[in-house]
Amino acid sequence: MNIAPLNRQFQQKIQEKINNKTKPVGSLGQLESLAVQLALIQSQNSDDLVDKINLAKPLMLIFAGDHGINDHGLSIAPSAVTGQMVMNFLHGGAAINCFCQVANIEINVIDCGILQSVEGEYNNLVQQRLGNGTNDFSQQAAMSLAQVEQGFLFGQQLVEKAIGQGRKVLLLGEMGIANTSAASAIFSALSPYSVEQCVGLGTGINSEQLSLKIKLISTALLRLTNNEKANQSEPDMVKQVLSEVGGFEIVQMVGTILAAANAKLPVIIDGFIVSIAAFAAMKINHNVGDFLIFSHVSQEQGHQLLLKEMDVTALLSLDLRLGEGTGGALALPLLQAAAGFYNDMASFESAGVTV
Repeated sequence: MNIAPLNRQFQQKIQEKINNKTKPVGSLGQLESLAVQLALIQSQNSDDLVDKINLAKPLMLIFAGDHGINDHGLSIAPSAVTGQMVMNFLHGGAAINCFCQVANIEINVIDCGILQSVEGEYNNLVQQRLGNGTNDFSQQAAMSLAQVEQGFLFGQQLVEKAIGQGRKVLLLGEMGIANTSAASAIFSALSPYSVEQCVGLGTGINSEQLSLKIKLISTALLRLTNNEKANQSEPDMVKQVLSEVGGFEIVQMVGTILAAANAKLPVIIDGFIVSIAAFAAMKINHNVGDFLIFSHVSQEQGHQLLLKEMDVTALLSLDLRLGEGTGGALALPLLQAAAGFYNDMASFESAGVTV
């Protein structure tokens, strides 16, 4: 995808509109920056800046996949819990369901490749399986390059459907036991940081599990350093990394982020796992970052380092480490507040206020 950077021709006019609201200049802090970003995104296909920011029909996409690396017991839970939590999402019983209900966000759950496919019909379930969980990446590549490409295509299809439904903002979440292992491996492979710096405790593993996690990821990354990379473009290198140590849910999120940026659709990014997908997408095309809003800083040490590496500021810091898209759902009201003041707050002139 030839994703262009944001055209900033209207940025000065947007900023003047915000500065003329009945408030001291800059007094709404990050909400003002957020309003500028949203107004710029939604003005891309217009001859003038948008009069009102539109965040209609927000959609939470929860990507679920299982990981062969968990055969080594790297999580506090067995892989079967991924499927159990998918059923919990579908029946409305998880934290993300509660938060989305409060914020009036619709949820779709995407089966990207959990161990066993869901039986029965559910209106909010999307079957886009790439397999029955990835391979154990400490022994072999997690998936083929063909599966990576298919995952990107699946993500693009989700975005096309969302646009057809009139969605104006997407939120991404995930579920996958041991996916912090895949995320940490991707981060270390695509950054200057060591495995030890990128790996954290995930859902709360003990010191023995942490040591094993570091060892297995380090072993897997030896395949990448031993491979011939000199003639690979950065997008091809990212795909190779995703093939070697990625997850089915992660590659579909990368594809979704790329397609959303190409369609000039803002995306709210959750915690460590979703941020890794964003990082990979930005490595493929740096302009993707213009369309992303990072919702929160998680307790996972790799996430804090990752946000610093991407040079982005998250909206919230609530010590969250659940995943599911919970940080994104909590952040949406801040986007709505930014849109609200941009759309409806009086100017000094219209309110008859003299400073």
